[in-house]
Parts: sequence; structure tokens; C-alpha cells
Amino acid sequence: MVINDDLRSFPFPFGDSQVYKYSNNATPLRPPNAIELTDKYIDEIRLKRELLTNHPERCYQSSSQTLDAQWEIVDLILHNLVGYYPDQFKLEKKDEQWIFTNLQTKENIAFTFGDRTTLEVEPLDFIGRHVQEDLLLMMQRDGDLFLDAGQLCFPANWSLFFNVGMTFKEIHSPIPGFQSESLDDRILQFLMRIEAGTPWGRKNWSLMAGNKLDTSLETFAEWGQARKQVTKENAGKLVHLRVEVQKLFRLPQSNGILFTIHSHMLPLERFIQHTPWLEQFYAILHELPAFISDYKGISLYRQQVLEYLVEEMKKR
Repeated sequence: MVINDDLRSFPFPFGDSQVYKYSNNATPLRPPNAIELTDKYIDEIRLKRELLTNHPERCYQSSSQTLDAQWEIVDLILHNLVGYYPDQFKLEKKDEQWIFTNLQTKENIAFTFGDRTTLEVEPLDFIGRHVQEDLLLMMQRDGDLFLDAGQLCFPANWSLFFNVGMTFKEIHSPIPGFQSESLDDRILQFLMRIEAGTPWGRKNWSLMAGNKLDTSLETFAEWGQARKQVTKENAGKLVHLRVEVQKLFRLPQSNGILFTIHSHMLPLERFIQHTPWLEQFYAILHELPAFISDYKGISLYRQQVLEYLVEEMKKR
């Protein structure tokens, strides 16, 4: 079967597995690009900026000691943009005077690198307005990692405002089995060992009833009710597979870790057009432990999705 472009470019998250299991699943990032542009760039940048304007505290948080690390992130991402997408982004530098050109949004921004007063917003907030990814900064101290800054416009059922300042383990404590299987210790130690110049990437998946990228805890009343509206008949259109492509970069000067999170959405009816994916996803969802289904917010409509997948397999 020929895979159409939207399927070919979709970040398939399951590998060869037929069952779900907790794992780090991070692999060396090649090429070492922190960002990715898709055909949804303009729409998602527009949505990001609307959310930042209307809900600044929900979408952006930082502590004052992160400014140096924020400038490192600006440096990293700007050079990724112009290096990997030279037809769409330009950067001119004369000593500390930088001019960044975004040809997609038709913007020219001049600033003095390292001087916060030459930007309208903080450096992390500035660069986040030019990429589709959410950007999180964890700083390492006292043998731990702390979420000290972030621009988070497209969260999958969590809150930056609530979590900022927490340690890695505190943030992930709601995940069932994360502590009892010592996965939190193993992943934390892996993160602490990441070296500058050796970035890593991983994928995380969930199902969403609807296609909203902004599914923050604060807006649960707006999107949570759709979970109760899923039927076998509408599951193909209403339910979306959501995949987060997460990338991890050690910042050499501040020793912080940058997480970039690019969220991709695809309706189930498109995803399962590729029959091997349909069969594999059915097997994974069928065997998914109940506590994982609850945590991922799938339980209310899991059976309806399984029935839909069974009907689709009968047609093949």
C-alpha cells in the first residue's frame, strides 16, 4: 500500500512493539536539529502567539536565574533555523548586534545578544514565538533537575503554572508505576548524563477526543467533555492520535537541559489507512493496562475506539 504524504511525515511512535510498556525509548538525535517545520507552521505560530497574549501566566514562566541559559537557547535555535531552513530564516551578526529575519511571518527583529532590554519579551519567550515546539528549560543543581522556565502553549493535560519550580521526580510523580519500577531514578540519571553536543530524542503518544493542541489542565472544562461524545461511529473523525516528538539538548555554558516538544495530531481514520499501523495499534490499545488507560485519559472511550478498529480491520 502506498503511504500518503501526511502518513509518511507523521512521527510513528510504536516501533515494532505490539504491547505498551514504560521505557525511556530515547535515541541519539540525528540530525541534531532542535526544531522541525511542517505545513502547519503559520497556523500554529499564530495560535501560539494568541495564547501567549491572552494567557501569559499559563503559557510562560521563568525564574530570574535562567536568563543566561535562555540566551543559549536563542543561540541554539536561531542557528538551527538558519542552518536547516535557510530559505525561510536569515541571521545577520555584527559582534553582539543580531538581526533575525523570519521570511514566513515577514518579520525582522534586531537585538543585542545578551541584552534583555533589546527584546520585547524574555529571550526564551522570544524564540518560542518563531517555532512550533514548546520549550522547557530544566536547570541542574543539588543533584537534581528543576523546571525553571518554559514556554508551553500546547500541553497534553498538564500545567506549566503549577509545575514550574518542581523537580523532575515531582513533575512525573502522577504517572502510575513511574516510581515503583524505579523508572524515575533511571531516567533522571540518564538526563543528568546527557552531554553537550550529544542530543537525544524520543516520542510519546496519547489519544485525544478532538483536535485541540492546547489541552492544559486549566482548560479541561473546554475539551474534556468530548471524551464522553466518542462513539464507534464517530471515533475515526473525532479521536486523534497525538504524538509528541521530544528532543533533549545539554546547554554547554549553563549546564541546563532544553526540552523541545513538537506535538503532532492525526485523526484515527487517517492513521489507520496504513493497514499494518491499524493492526499494530489495535493490539497495543487492546492490551493497554487499565491504569495506563486511565492516566492517558482514554478509559471513557477506549471500548468505542476498539470497536471502531475491529470494524475497520474487517474491511481489509
